Amino acid sequence: MDILITGLFLGGTYALIAMGLNLQYGIARIMNLANGEMIVVGGFSAFWLYSSAQVSPLLTVFLVAPVAFLLNWLIYWIMLRPLVKRAKSRGQLEVDAILATFGLAFVSVGIMLAVFGGDYFSYSYLARPIRLLGDTYALNRATAFLAAVLICAAIYLWLNYSRPGMSIRAIAVSPESARLVGIDVPKLAALTFALGGAVTATGGALISMFFTLDASTGVIFTLKALVIVIMGGVGDVRGTIVAALLLGVLETFVAAVIDPGLTLAAAYLLFIVILLFRPQGLFGRRGT
Repeated sequence: MDILITGLFLGGTYALIAMGLNLQYGIARIMNLANGEMIVVGGFSAFWLYSSAQVSPLLTVFLVAPVAFLLNWLIYWIMLRPLVKRAKSRGQLEVDAILATFGLAFVSVGIMLAVFGGDYFSYSYLARPIRLLGDTYALNRATAFLAAVLICAAIYLWLNYSRPGMSIRAIAVSPESARLVGIDVPKLAALTFALGGAVTATGGALISMFFTLDASTGVIFTLKALVIVIMGGVGDVRGTIVAALLLGVLETFVAAVIDPGLTLAAAYLLFIVILLFRPQGLFGRRGT
């Protein structure tokens, strides 16, 4: 039971990290390799505000999210929208987006190294134990998990039951058909990309309560988020959540029972198995 709950806590964190990339790649159709750098920015913002002014990271998210939304909206319109307009196929757009955001990731790391420095940063917030079902867990991890549940549930409900959300899902299925029924595809694609960036930065602020970060750790989170999105099914919120929870439980089990050094290997083994038997992902549709 201890392994299961700890794994679910870790998986909830992964779900929040991957949800932003799922929105950007699965719906806005932009493979954002600078996704992890936005996590670091959110984490450092929480660290700086807590260290300098004792602002709770739980309050920082309400500052980080709108700033990250605006920043990602500008990135989409200035750097990525021209790529979308010139792309003659989805394949060409993916290649162009990968190259552009790969460069953006390096630029972001350089800027963060200049601003933050090369040192690791961490702080202690809600780092006290709580009792749950007879075992002890860290309060900050439990809090991040609950926040992840609320955010992921809100995104799922918005995408499936609101008019803008259903329009965004229509874009994910077929942008051409969405245009025919009067949906403003460029506007909603920019909105979705910006929302993905805001969710990612929020995740960074929350995990900073218990993760040690530095300017160059973003690539690790990008790879982890990419694995989760593909495992769950590109564009499917349910798949992202389920895949993240599976990955969290698997890594916790391997670390506790076998060897902590094999957690990354186990994660990629699960990824390979799913690609072999469910190449469209756990909840993906064949032929999409």
